[in-house]
Amino acid sequence: MMWVWIGLQALTLLGVVNYWRHLPSDRRQEAPDGVVVILSVRDDWEDGAALIARLKAQGAVFRLVIATSGACPAAEALAAREGGWVQIVAAGIACDEGQKVHKLRAALRALRPDDKWLVFIDADIEPPARLVGRLLFPLVRGKADIATGYRLLLPERGMMAALVGAVEMQLATLPRLASATMPWGGAMALTRAVADRLDLDAALAGRLSDDMSIGLAGWRAKLRLRPVRDLLVASPLAGRTADLLGFGVRQYRHIATNSIGMWALATGVVAVQSMAWSWALLAGGWPAVAVGYGVAWGRALARRLIIAGVLEPAQADAARRSLVWDMVAPFAVTWAHLAVQLMAAMSNRIIWGGWTYRVRGGRVVDMERSA
Repeated sequence: MMWVWIGLQALTLLGVVNYWRHLPSDRRQEAPDGVVVILSVRDDWEDGAALIARLKAQGAVFRLVIATSGACPAAEALAAREGGWVQIVAAGIACDEGQKVHKLRAALRALRPDDKWLVFIDADIEPPARLVGRLLFPLVRGKADIATGYRLLLPERGMMAALVGAVEMQLATLPRLASATMPWGGAMALTRAVADRLDLDAALAGRLSDDMSIGLAGWRAKLRLRPVRDLLVASPLAGRTADLLGFGVRQYRHIATNSIGMWALATGVVAVQSMAWSWALLAGGWPAVAVGYGVAWGRALARRLIIAGVLEPAQADAARRSLVWDMVAPFAVTWAHLAVQLMAAMSNRIIWGGWTYRVRGGRVVDMERSA
């Protein structure tokens, strides 16, 4: 059993080191004409000044389409200040699909004939100046049909936030193969031609998860989905313990309600690692514990190098808070990861963005406003 344990731990370390070693040093960008960035916001969106400043600092020129449900004073004030750079699309209230999906579909229908490159972002990210240009690079060069970054959480002070960040960091620093990539809607790009080929409006209709729906449609169409490794995009994380736990469960419930096979594979991998840690702590003795901690410190070092290589200094300082869990209690990160996965499969009820949805096969079967 000891050799199995050593092998499992070595694989986890090699995976993170592989990610670090393959971070691109030549981070080339493209800035073609006809780029549109699509941003979905809630109608009570207020804290957009920092995001808009970061978008204005992008290396690529684009038009910003902000999709709202109805009247969003902050978005309307921005459009009044910025003129033609910002377009507002009011989608109304959905009745049989996710509100975010409903807004994105409205934005897609509002595209202009010369909009050739589509970039999707979330409102809660802190994008680097290279974001748009890096996402476009593999598309313009013909190396991918869909390009994506991935979320890297910035936990505020608090052990629970750091623990959720540590779980997400396990996912963020996994080796990414183009044939096994699922896009993240917070930083994703595709061409207008690919959107038309997928009939994106129809692919999203009735769905709750935008990125899962686009990713699965891309897989079925045998498209090339490419991760941009250096785009681990900062996203602040804060809230009460229940909110933080709910965030983790919601992410995996999106997976479970869209593809139970994908959920089962991910959960199986984490379950094996969780059981192995239980053996090491209860029966493996000090040698097994020493191996586990030694490899955990190695992973933390590799992740520290990844963070320093892709984030701004202040962002990196916040992200490093999650590494404390890797170094002090790596088994707790694995167990928490498994617990979130198991809770996700216990219900098809997803609370998101002020709405409560029930989802079956990726489709919304019932929705109502949350209290």
